[in-house]
Amino acid sequence: MLKRLFESVGEYFMLLGKVLNKPQKRNVYLKLLVREFYDLGVNSFGLVLFTSFFVGAVVAIQMFNNFSASSFPIPNSFIGYATKVVLILEFSPTIISVILAGKVGSYIASSIGTMRVTEQIDALDIMGVNSPNFLILPKIVASVIFNPLLIAISIVVGIWGGYIAGLATGNWTKADYITGIQMYMPSYFIWYAFLKTAVFAFLIATIPAYFGYNVKGGSLEVGRASTQAVVWTMVSVIIMDLLLTQMLLS
Repeated sequence: MLKRLFESVGEYFMLLGKVLNKPQKRNVYLKLLVREFYDLGVNSFGLVLFTSFFVGAVVAIQMFNNFSASSFPIPNSFIGYATKVVLILEFSPTIISVILAGKVGSYIASSIGTMRVTEQIDALDIMGVNSPNFLILPKIVASVIFNPLLIAISIVVGIWGGYIAGLATGNWTKADYITGIQMYMPSYFIWYAFLKTAVFAFLIATIPAYFGYNVKGGSLEVGRASTQAVVWTMVSVIIMDLLLTQMLLS
């Protein structure tokens, strides 16, 4: 088991060595990149908006309940501040990335895996095309560029969800919530969130691509590879979240 893990890690980095090369044909690469922006980014808008809105509302309500149960009086304005900080530091970059690992990761692994079992990748190799670079690099670039935009939208929508929760429940006023949002927060929190997002985006694009590219067998194996890709991508995102938090916020 451990031996197989180390072999897989080695194969993963060897594949990255082939991926991270200059594209052979810029025009073809740009067309692929635009398609990946749509497939990996634009198609995820609805899921990100829905999840962020309701979780932002839940976070705000939980903050209100915790502050109300405190033995020390805490102004309601801190509900907006705490919601904002939680969304920026942890929820939006990490939880949304885990959700994208399931949605985007399964798509990448299954699409590349299908090309492998139908011998389309073998045909690219025979024609002299660098198939890892051709298939995987546009996905990496699209994810690293577009995922931070999704996370920024997630933060805004989550904060708005907390605002709507206050209007619906009447537990805090609009003025208190807006005052909390406007309270000072260190600017490096935002840089930290987007740095995490870029790292997670790289993992979300490359780990499923590795599993799809190396699949062997038929359609059943493609399904298994997709499942393994999602699981290992989520595990990698959570571990990397711990490491980055320790290095950047300690």
